[in-house]
Amino acid sequence: MNFTYYGHSCFLIESGGKKFLFDPFITGNPLALSINVDKIEADYILVSHAHNNHVADLGRIAKRTGATVIATYEVIAWAEDCTRFHAMNYGVSFFDFGTVRMVPAAHSSTLPDGSNGGSACGFVITLPEGSFYYSGDTGLNLDMQLIPRYYAKLSFAVLPIGGNFTMNTDGAIIASDFIQCNKIVGVHFDTFEYIKIDKAQSLQKFTDAGKELILPEIGKTFTIM
Repeated sequence: MNFTYYGHSCFLIESGGKKFLFDPFITGNPLALSINVDKIEADYILVSHAHNNHVADLGRIAKRTGATVIATYEVIAWAEDCTRFHAMNYGVSFFDFGTVRMVPAAHSSTLPDGSNGGSACGFVITLPEGSFYYSGDTGLNLDMQLIPRYYAKLSFAVLPIGGNFTMNTDGAIIASDFIQCNKIVGVHFDTFEYIKIDKAQSLQKFTDAGKELILPEIGKTFTIM
């Protein structure tokens, strides 16, 4: 399973010949100027919530690639260039590649035009290579403790660590206990002044807790498992 980071909370998972893009925000991200949005390919685009820094490039990529967008009905209805879509709310759906479970996130969700974006969410994706959890933007919450009830073992999890709008590093460490997963990819950090982190300190905190924190570099691809 390959992981490519495009900055903020935007990343691509490649597994079993499928490409899964999450929360496409490249245009407008000052740290992602080296990324060409029109070179990104996707079979599926998953959107955790409606804020502009998660949907800015949704229509543009969906229209060009013909990707299936998986999101709340409100996000899909807003994104006029979505020609293939699968609307969800909290629950599980079956696809040709495996399953997608939409789970709660403790966050707001308003579309760029000010309209209601539906519920903020995270996703647990099950693929032949394994399962992983992407929390979306969220504060620490007790609903995370349900995830091990659904999935005996996660291969990894993607969690925000920037604080202010979401969990910080300390919250993500507790979240990793709740979900019983010790391999964490940190996202939603450094994009704006509010969410800048001390990377060395964050890495050390995870090490001291007996866990692994991966801080991906923008534009880089690595094997996650």
